[in-house]
Amino acid sequence: MAAMQPSRLSGARAFMNKMIRERWDIGIDRFDIDETGAGTALYHIRAPGQEFSFIAFSRPPSSKMRTGRIIGRAWDMMGTLNEGPANDADIEAARAELPKLYRGRSTKNTLVWCRSNRSMRVFDHTVEALMRGDQPDVSEIAGACYLMRNTGLDGNGTFGTRSFPSLGPDHALGGPLEAQLLNAYLMREFSCDLVEHLARLKSDKAVSLKPELRRFIGVGNGSALGLIFFIHRHPRLINSWIKARETAIAEARGLELKKGDPRFDRLVMLLEKAIVFRRQDRMTYETLASSTEIAADLDKIVAAVRDLQQSGAIAGDASPLPLDQLIRHFENELHPESVETLLSLMIELVPETADRLAAKQGGVDELPLQASRTVADLRAIIASEYQWALNIDMSAPDASTYVWYKSETAEEPRRGPRSEVPHALDLGLDLPGGVQKLKADLEAFEGDAFLSRFLMAHPEHRYLVGRLQSLSGEPYHSPIANINAGDFIPIDLVRLMNVTVHGIDKTRDFLNRNLRGVLFHGAPTTDEIRAGKGEFWYYPEEPVL
Repeated sequence: MAAMQPSRLSGARAFMNKMIRERWDIGIDRFDIDETGAGTALYHIRAPGQEFSFIAFSRPPSSKMRTGRIIGRAWDMMGTLNEGPANDADIEAARAELPKLYRGRSTKNTLVWCRSNRSMRVFDHTVEALMRGDQPDVSEIAGACYLMRNTGLDGNGTFGTRSFPSLGPDHALGGPLEAQLLNAYLMREFSCDLVEHLARLKSDKAVSLKPELRRFIGVGNGSALGLIFFIHRHPRLINSWIKARETAIAEARGLELKKGDPRFDRLVMLLEKAIVFRRQDRMTYETLASSTEIAADLDKIVAAVRDLQQSGAIAGDASPLPLDQLIRHFENELHPESVETLLSLMIELVPETADRLAAKQGGVDELPLQASRTVADLRAIIASEYQWALNIDMSAPDASTYVWYKSETAEEPRRGPRSEVPHALDLGLDLPGGVQKLKADLEAFEGDAFLSRFLMAHPEHRYLVGRLQSLSGEPYHSPIANINAGDFIPIDLVRLMNVTVHGIDKTRDFLNRNLRGVLFHGAPTTDEIRAGKGEFWYYPEEPVL
């Protein structure tokens, strides 16, 4: 799960491709910010048949209470994404309520509240270079790849924002995560607009960022253990995403490409783009694979693809499916991230299928219970779909080492030794333990007994029974793991969400629990989106200025 890579189906890539196809119009209506960095900016976002507004309140950086965590109380930028054009009342309401955060309440047309902080060294370097009439040093930019980092995207009812299910599939931001992703892209644009604006205020020699450098700049993103709760609480969405990805990969592997097929050229081009991206990667990875290792593996894959293009098959393999041959040839030889990079790029050979699947992503959160079904029905589901959970020895010394809880001081998800927080309410989903207890309690009932009778005796199983029933037959809804075990590595699931689902690049791990990465790295500028340009924008090459 941790090895999966961003693809055309990942949130950021799919949403950006949608904006490019539909030629969304994003522009500045107001930028009233002084040379200290204090003030207000207003953007319009016009999608086909719908308009949105982004209100950003900029502040001079302060070291007091300035943090990327929930407990922070001061940020360099706070903003709100609204439906419809923003009027003065919207702006003033946001100005009054946003700083209150958890005590604040949004207006009824608000979709997302957001916060971000500057990367001080890179931000200040960029402003100073632009003031002199120069472009910032690419190596300085490439050390972080962003000017601002996202420290919070809150929506779907939080603070009184509009719930996302109420938008409906025909809404311009009706797809999963689309409102948050638009907000993240606007953070990128605001950060670039702000450094240019501050440079112009401070010097009459100031210049703007060159488009190739502006594209290279993304928005920073940090994520931690809360994403594991997201995976457990949105199983239909996770199943939909991974199922779509596997479906697109299967179609690509099933392409009957003959020697000389131009689609080989496209795959080589994409692989070479990924190789350059990896070789130029300046990030340090503590436990995850280095980009140097991945680039070396991708070189081997490129050579094999070129051979396939000439011969149509790998020597000794009679299969008519050359890309399937390619995967089988390398899947046990190269690093999993290298193979997953190849699989993700192969999806670009079936773009129509991928875009159709991306448009159908989703899944309701409700897991209804069918109490009129029998005990035998539930036993059958457990036997056929949860043998992995039954096989885990929950009596082993390290099977319940950890407990998941909410920090009283930081209001954030935590995982700690059960011995240190013995009275904590475990917020994690203990599927192995829960399934085993459920199976044991079912043994006392006849197979033809209704589940309503069983749940009257054991109401503690109500949620799990509904979950097992609702998700039966779906292949990718739940991680096959004991998240309370001593050997469970949280970063695997966090990275699944960040990289595969969100589409974040250059994710670096800290303490096997936290990830930092870059969102919309290489994304087109607003002018390019308006013109419908930007195919294959990801895996950007460092600009040569």
